[in-house]
Amino acid sequence: MRELLLIGIGGFLGAVLRYVISGIIPVKFGIPSGTLTVNLIGSLIMGFVLYSTLLVDIPVEWKILITTGFCGALTTFSTFSYETFSLMDEGYLIKAFYNVFLNVAGCLLMIYIGRQLSYSIFNISI
Repeated sequence: MRELLLIGIGGFLGAVLRYVISGIIPVKFGIPSGTLTVNLIGSLIMGFVLYSTLLVDIPVEWKILITTGFCGALTTFSTFSYETFSLMDEGYLIKAFYNVFLNVAGCLLMIYIGRQLSYSIFNISI
């Protein structure tokens, strides 16, 4: 029961932040930049937290709150998919491809950067 409450708290915070960020960041270069931004931020946080838990003792409650709750609500694959499909449906195939590339490559890069930050902060050499 406690885990569900933590997920809910993290989810609430992540969903509110996603709403705020998506509302203040305009469409850039014909792609939905708010969705890209939250996906990149969420991936960075996810990479940092998950790799940090391998290095130091972080309570499982914090891991659940941040990863499953906060990052789960902050990032949004369904919105990304819908927005990409809408671009394709409107005939903007290059913009749709660009959106997919930036989200996938960018999020993978953010996971990597999160891992590197974690290793650097906790003085682990790779």
